[in-house]
Amino acid sequence: MEQTKIMPNNLLRDFEQYQKEFEDAALLALRSGWYILGEQLCSFEEQFAAYNHAKYCVGLASGLDALWIAFRVLGIGEGDEVIVQANTYIASVMGITINGAVPVFVEPDDYYGIDADRIEEKITGRTKAVLAVHLYGIPCQMDKIVDICNRHKLALVEDCAQSHGASFHGQMTGTFGDVGCFSFYPTKNLGAFGDGGAVLVGSDELDARFRIFRNYGSEEHYKNIVVGANSRLDEIQAGMLKVKLKHLDEITAKRQMIAKRYDEGITNPKFMLPKVRTGCSGVYHQYVIRAEDKEQRESLIEYLDERGIGTIIHYPIPPHLAEAYRYLGYRGGDFPITEHYADTVLSIPMYNGYTEEEQRYVIKALNEF
Repeated sequence: MEQTKIMPNNLLRDFEQYQKEFEDAALLALRSGWYILGEQLCSFEEQFAAYNHAKYCVGLASGLDALWIAFRVLGIGEGDEVIVQANTYIASVMGITINGAVPVFVEPDDYYGIDADRIEEKITGRTKAVLAVHLYGIPCQMDKIVDICNRHKLALVEDCAQSHGASFHGQMTGTFGDVGCFSFYPTKNLGAFGDGGAVLVGSDELDARFRIFRNYGSEEHYKNIVVGANSRLDEIQAGMLKVKLKHLDEITAKRQMIAKRYDEGITNPKFMLPKVRTGCSGVYHQYVIRAEDKEQRESLIEYLDERGIGTIIHYPIPPHLAEAYRYLGYRGGDFPITEHYADTVLSIPMYNGYTEEEQRYVIKALNEF
């Protein structure tokens, strides 16, 4: 093939799949004259809740807002502990610490989610919640996690920023716990054209509290009953998301097919390929391979770049070693599995519009490394 740079993600290709529908949706919102908390948001919330078989959806300004507001609304704050996997993106941890709560890290399992068998040993009298992160679009072991939370009377929050449409034994991620938190950042499987987020909840009380909190703490104009936030998914983004939600099953099927071709085509024994639990549906927000060690990964990145293939590391610095969380007192070696993943994972191209010809070229390059 004539080689141009194959990026790890290509948002323009994604846009071009449904360009006319996106443009029509944007114009509809613009011509309405109503840009915040209007009809587009209401209908998207209804549609996204229905898609996930959830009772309510509340649109917010970002995935991080969904996380920190979730813990705030659940009453988790100063000195409380929240158990979370150590290998997540730092936003998961920020959602906890913004509220003054303390992240208690647990090593991941072979599927990159929190190791459910290690959770109970971390529970103390200060533990108030578990945050399950469905990293890379692969569901966590939710049956065990739900059981632990029920037995210990802990809140359960799901970080579904990368798992739109994923399911565990037939149930959609984001519907197992008290709150399911979603990001609509443009690179997500269900991505907007700017920042956006939402929560799924199953109780009338939580639905009302989120709606009040997102709008400056007011249910009625100028009558503020709590100190809230300005965190609202706008009308243009909601309209665009409605278009993409209509095609989400198709988008997911295409990503699963890309993953299947990688699974079957990559035969180089140097790499560990991702896997999904039996009975679960992964949506492959990323397709993440693992090298043998950090040095091999760096050589692979350079080798692929020379051949016009882009890659990304998700994520090179685990939160417990981030400068922002130095005050927690962790050091290298405290979470060896997490640190090994940080040194060896590599995301290879995966996006809507990725062609079979491009993928064959990438697979060939990987096998020849």
